[in-house]
Formats: sequence, structure tokens, C-alpha cells
Amino acid sequence: MNVPRTNDPPDGDEVERLEKLVTAARRSGVDDRRLLGAMRQVPRAAFVPRDQVRLAYHDLPVPIPHSQVTTQPSLSARMIQALRLGGAEHVLEVGTGYGYQTALLGRLACLVTSIERWADLADQARRNLAAQGIKNVHVVDGDGTEGVPAAAPYDAILVSAAFPEVPEALVGQLRVGGRLVQPIGQGGAEQVTVFERSTAGLVSREVLCHARFVRLYGRYGFM
Repeated sequence: MNVPRTNDPPDGDEVERLEKLVTAARRSGVDDRRLLGAMRQVPRAAFVPRDQVRLAYHDLPVPIPHSQVTTQPSLSARMIQALRLGGAEHVLEVGTGYGYQTALLGRLACLVTSIERWADLADQARRNLAAQGIKNVHVVDGDGTEGVPAAAPYDAILVSAAFPEVPEALVGQLRVGGRLVQPIGQGGAEQVTVFERSTAGLVSREVLCHARFVRLYGRYGFM
């Protein structure tokens, strides 16, 4: 399989492969037309390691360096849908990985700030996003539990790693009325939970599903 490296329209074979991920997302309960459209435009093969390209269009996590994995595409889609993005938002993503989820967010929001713990992963994500012509995403490397206060406040926050509670630094960077999605747990058996920021603090709105995520490490996470 060739790895797409530009933002040219997908060819026929690529369209068929992309549609497999769209179908998986639909089966998981995703019905946001803008999101499904974004999944048809973002080639996942461009956002996985070259030795994992064969897995790119299966609805599975893909291994990446540092014993990390990408989020299963249908699960990413469910989490993104729960943010209820309309197109004008500034989104914070905690955990860039290779940038696939970041690219989807970039298609749906006005601006995305994404923070990645591992500098080499952040560099690779920047290259992947640039190769696809995605210009409204800023990837930084650092401690995701601290967020990116210089770019706050955010209209929505998506956390792609597990911790038993939402780091207070992230709560403080979310606008009142904004949504935050995070897997809540110890790492390995989480409740993916949707929160909303009120004037009194963070309020849990719903549990999307149970899933397995890597742990969230940092100053306000696991040490």
C-alpha cells in the first residue's frame, strides 16, 4: 500500500479503504456528518509508522514508539463527536501521537493546539500534518497535564490518556460552557467521560463507553 503524502483527493482504492473506517465509526454510534466527512478526507496511512501501514485501515489501535498506541479510529470519532464542534472552536488535544486524531480535529475546528509528551512523536506529527496541508494545528511537546496555558482558553479539550481525575490545570484552561472528554481510570480499563465546564467547575455529563488507554503521565497525572 502506498502512503499518501499530499492533500490531493484520494483515488478509488483509497476511498474504499477510508470508507471502512467511516463504516466502523457509524456502527459505534457516530452520526455527525462533518466528522464522517473528515474521516473520508484524512488518510490514516499517512499517520502511522511505515511498518504499520498494513493496519492503517483496520479499526484497531496501531503501535507507535515509546510503548504507545494510537486510539482506535471509531473510538476517536466517538470522543470527537462528544465535543460537539461547530467549526469556530479552539481545541486543545492532549496526546498528539502521530497526528491522525489531530488531523480530524483540524478539519472540524478553527484552531487546534496539540501537546505531546515525547518530542520525537511531536516532530513526526508535525511532518505528517504538514504533508497533508493541514495548517490550523499547532503541535508542541511538553507535559500534557499542564495543558498549554499560553494559548488558553479553549472551547473544547480532548485527552487521549487515562487518569482517575481531570487535571486541574486543564479545567482552568477550559471556557465556561466548554466540553472536555477524558478516559477516567488507572490505565487499562477506563470510563471515557464527557465533562462540561460550569461557573462552579467541571460537571460530568455522560460516560461514552469503556475502553483501554495508556496512562497520563506528568505533573498533574501519574508520576
